Amino acid sequence: MSDKPSDDQPSASEIPDDVWEQFTRDTERDIRGSAPKEPSARARMVTERLRRQEERGESPPAWRTGPESPEVNGRAGRRRTLWAVLGVPLAVAVALVALKPSLLPGDPFGRDESRAAPSAPPTAPDPEIPTLDEPFAGSPALHWADGEAGIVLPEAKAVGPVSRDRVEQALKLTKKLLVAANLDPETVRGERPEAALSVLDPKQPKLLDDLNTALRSPSGKHDPLTMFSRFDPDEIRPVGDVIKTRGRMTFEKGSHAGVAVRADYTFVYPVMRADGSTEVTRTIVRRVLDVELADPVRYRVTQGRLTVRTYDEEIGNSSCDVHDGYLHPEFPSSENKGTDPTGPTTDPYDRSRSLDEGHACGTVTRT
Repeated sequence: MSDKPSDDQPSASEIPDDVWEQFTRDTERDIRGSAPKEPSARARMVTERLRRQEERGESPPAWRTGPESPEVNGRAGRRRTLWAVLGVPLAVAVALVALKPSLLPGDPFGRDESRAAPSAPPTAPDPEIPTLDEPFAGSPALHWADGEAGIVLPEAKAVGPVSRDRVEQALKLTKKLLVAANLDPETVRGERPEAALSVLDPKQPKLLDDLNTALRSPSGKHDPLTMFSRFDPDEIRPVGDVIKTRGRMTFEKGSHAGVAVRADYTFVYPVMRADGSTEVTRTIVRRVLDVELADPVRYRVTQGRLTVRTYDEEIGNSSCDVHDGYLHPEFPSSENKGTDPTGPTTDPYDRSRSLDEGHACGTVTRT
């Protein structure tokens, strides 16, 4: 046999000193323990007595086997009991996660978009149709987070001279704006979105003037849907109290000595008619906001308020060219009451593409 070590075995020079020393001590101990020893006089007497008993056939049965150790039995028993106690809750937890993956934070199955932008649209939907009991059946949003839980803030870090606390404040204000403009029940049922307006800087008068005009007298030029998700309560009612949400938020150094935040989120609203019909449909709204928390020392801005740089939206499944300030979902059983679509056909769940300019009234491939 060759004394050359094989390639997959470490050489002595590759073994850390403390490991090698421990190995040496253990080896010496084992050698001392296994070395033959001269039996004592008592041992020789016992051995001789047992030999004679064996010759006479008087050896006690199973004398070479000892009783089981109570300590071993007890330890094994406790291990089995512990597994029985922990196993049931663990099985229940696994079953719950299998039925509703969104119970786990952060979307551990790779569907979370809060850290990286999507590179492709979701897979094709199931052929199921939405119902009062399952309003998200057949929709990719079935596995999205519920409402505010879908707006996950990135970890705040200082950007240039802007402190971490300042960045965190900007992120929280952006989330507050998104929630108040798209998830707040009062806003969704068509009431004035006071909480959302309170986040915006009053020293940016053009924006607030336009939004107030849109809320007071909506038109094609001044449309509140560019910033707020609203349904006419006399026409539409929500199905359940869950709005599905998915998107991501990023930040960078702003142009006004502050921090600039970009928010790109999609909201899915299951709705029904207010006339008592049980037919369910969904409207999908995607919003892209660019806001900044500017430095109030260097610029004429309000402390703790956001300046909106740009905002854009895309609405899936709402009648075209109806400018009364409300979303008007179309149901499969009803005819289109708005203008016929003239724009492209798009998938409202495809978050891998940028929003098209022009806001042409198009057709959605699914709701």
